[in-house]
Amino acid sequence: MFIRRFTRRTWLTVGLVAGTLTLLPLSGFIRRALAATAQRSKGKATIADRLEQYGSAARTRLKVYFNAIGETYPPKRIVLVGLKQERVLEVWVSGDGKKHKLLHTYPILGASGVLGPKLREGDRQVPEGLYRVELLNPNSLYHLSLRVNYPNKFDLKHAQSEGRTEPGGDIMIHGKTASIGCLAMGDPAIEEIFVLAAETGIEKIDIILSPVDFRKQKLPEQKKPLPTWTTELYREIQAKLATLKP
Repeated sequence: MFIRRFTRRTWLTVGLVAGTLTLLPLSGFIRRALAATAQRSKGKATIADRLEQYGSAARTRLKVYFNAIGETYPPKRIVLVGLKQERVLEVWVSGDGKKHKLLHTYPILGASGVLGPKLREGDRQVPEGLYRVELLNPNSLYHLSLRVNYPNKFDLKHAQSEGRTEPGGDIMIHGKTASIGCLAMGDPAIEEIFVLAAETGIEKIDIILSPVDFRKQKLPEQKKPLPTWTTELYREIQAKLATLKP
């Protein structure tokens, strides 16, 4: 009885904190402190634990996608393409480490903000740029998650030049359907993405976060002017996207 009561209390705390993190525009320090508290309550499962828990079912679904494009599992390299306006995450894989094929396209179930890069803590923006996977979190408040290495060197360089001291962080690709500045993919999708990332190796994964699919259209005219350096950023994103064509 005590264990059941304790478990309910613990998960109630996690739920309340997670709700607070989602709804309130907290400062970075407070938000990270609350997240750390909730994370400790969530558990201490390892990546191996999650692979044992979700791997078999996720692998079965993934191998259907791999068979359809004639590639073997796991691939040599992966590119994740998040398209903000289209609200999709494309997964591209390569068996030889060079030519990539489109494996699957997942709908993004939750994201916030508008077109344009992330500039500061609390602006609710999904970043735009060329990123890597920093780590896998098997104890995410949002089921499972992949941490994006925002801010990267490009982001920090322009933040410094503009005097922005808090560019933000803690950007994830995760489960569930609600998010602020992250990509929420839903639980079944993140299980597949998490397992694929873990069994391929995060050092072999690139991430492209783009305002629109530049392979099909130009950036729509914006109500507010974008930073001048987005011209350079979007040119780099366009060049990377151009290498990924069905």
